[in-house]
Amino acid sequence: MRDYILTISCPDTTGIVYNVSKFLFDQQCNILDSAQFGDESTNLFFLRVHFSLPLESNLTEVELQTNFAKVAEPFAMKYQFFDARVKPRVLLMVSKFGHCLNDLLFRWKSGQLPCEIPAIVSNHQDFALLAASYGVPFYHLPVKAEAKELQETQIRQIIEREKIDLVVLARYMQILSPELCRDMLGRVINIHHSFLPSFKGAKPYQQAFDRGVKLIGATAHYVTSDLDEGPIIEQDVARVDHSLTPEELTARGRDTECMVLARAVKWHCEHRVVLNGSKTVVFQ
Repeated sequence: MRDYILTISCPDTTGIVYNVSKFLFDQQCNILDSAQFGDESTNLFFLRVHFSLPLESNLTEVELQTNFAKVAEPFAMKYQFFDARVKPRVLLMVSKFGHCLNDLLFRWKSGQLPCEIPAIVSNHQDFALLAASYGVPFYHLPVKAEAKELQETQIRQIIEREKIDLVVLARYMQILSPELCRDMLGRVINIHHSFLPSFKGAKPYQQAFDRGVKLIGATAHYVTSDLDEGPIIEQDVARVDHSLTPEELTARGRDTECMVLARAVKWHCEHRVVLNGSKTVVFQ
């Protein structure tokens, strides 16, 4: 089956769904799944359509996009077509905490993540053996204050050479440059702890323990040049109490980080996430 996913965002008005559906009908497409959302606060409309082309059709993806441009123009649509058979290529980046890396690799290898992982980058060598056990090339790119631009150039080279669609910061504890954030907008996902209240700096779980928090959590978001301020994709919390040691609290927090990041990566790879300014629309 030749199936595609079409995502759309545009000013909200009448006739959008009708015209998109009519276009797909005219191309002899079969709609497999459709979801939509109208944001009253921004007056924007969002649509995700999963559809298939008949096997006997000679219509190419380029022709689909060319033909659809005539439908999109009157509605000022921003749109993308994705071949549902093509798995996005994901670059994983990690520093010295490997729980998210290990979780993503396991989910990928067991078929739970619809992606390819052609490379892992780290500024430390701690997880070279883990990468090797999964057969994924591991690049040790240390960060030196006087040569940070060189390290980022090497990252860019890997992104270009491996045709990377998405970069996942699986507890990569270095700040990306504003230029790289801009060039990869909507294509870099980060995970970090999010507490109520929030604790920044070293040993956040110890800080949370010292304050006796009752909820711990995690946030997965797209990376922007504003540190940890990018559009949020997924969040979750876990309830904790006074009986937990700092080590047990840390373990529960890391479990939450793994689950939240895995969901965000999966949804992105399934083209379920559409940017909505400083927010996202996530079609379940």
